[in-house]
Amino acid sequence: MVKSRIVVGLSGGVDSSVAALLLVEQGHDVHGVFMKNWEDSHEAGYCSAAEDLEDARSVCDTLGIPLHQVSFTAEYRERVFRYFLDEYRRGRTPNPDILCNTEIKFRAFLDHARRLGAKRIATGHYVRREARDDQQHLLKGRDPNKDQSYFLYGLDQSQLASALFPVGDLHKQEVRDRAARAGLVTHAKKDSTGICFIGERPFREFLNRFLPAQPGPIRTPEGELLGEHAGLMFHTIGQRQGLGIGGRRDGDGAPWYVANKEPENNTLIVVQGHDHPTLFHRRLRASQLHWIAGQAPTIPLHCQAKIRYRQHDQACVLDALDPRGATVRFLEPQRAITPGQSIVFYLADNCLGGGTIDAAWD
Repeated sequence: MVKSRIVVGLSGGVDSSVAALLLVEQGHDVHGVFMKNWEDSHEAGYCSAAEDLEDARSVCDTLGIPLHQVSFTAEYRERVFRYFLDEYRRGRTPNPDILCNTEIKFRAFLDHARRLGAKRIATGHYVRREARDDQQHLLKGRDPNKDQSYFLYGLDQSQLASALFPVGDLHKQEVRDRAARAGLVTHAKKDSTGICFIGERPFREFLNRFLPAQPGPIRTPEGELLGEHAGLMFHTIGQRQGLGIGGRRDGDGAPWYVANKEPENNTLIVVQGHDHPTLFHRRLRASQLHWIAGQAPTIPLHCQAKIRYRQHDQACVLDALDPRGATVRFLEPQRAITPGQSIVFYLADNCLGGGTIDAAWD
């Protein structure tokens, strides 16, 4: 007997391909959808959308399932890209992939899947979902090197209840092995990296098309002028490359790193040495908080957190919580806490939610 219809978001990569494969093997009525989220017709050579579509089509042919195409370019520009540009205008460093998941892959795509007659969607994310205590819980993927819960902390109970993550219990090599045994063209395909709409194009070149660069001074925390930056938007906290600062006669030859950005006077603050004390802080303030359970936890909350993807969990205490945001205290100083990036909270494997970093201090 054919089971319920499930629509799989097919990116043309191996993870979503195997997600579809596993659901077909389980006897579900599986449909694939290839989403176009960015208009790139005039940017040949940088985006792999055409190749990805062909790979998705090949996977569907191999599995014997239909492939639908849908464009979310208007929704993406309105809900994700506008925020991306606004954050860079403020001198911050946003993470648009998190908003893309919340607003596009688990909202616009979910709505589209329902129009196709499905109650649930599936993706190739390395996370797990568990229903217990009348709640949906988002858990880390089994593969610690591929866990993507950091990018999905913005999902709510309804979105989680409608989502399946078939590869969440597998390690990456197992996924590739399953794809190879099934004869899927994506089995050895390289994983995509970087911000989804930028692709392989140079970041500075891309950003310059949408925001005017405003050169300004590069200074030390003491105010010494070291050079000129091309625009604060091209730099992020902890960055080393692209500063154009050579060594000083009185220096020790250690490289320079971005320690702070001062949008009010368009100044880039740099320090010398990877472990310079100015790069480390114990506390941060975060806003735009989202809790997967639908309600905030009781404070003080002793938990773990990540301030960037692939960071090991860091012990922390959620000290204060109010309508404007949260104050977080880490047990150990954290390097390069970056406004605009996300902090995501965990209790062991359970992803609790997260927010956007606004400021850091000692």
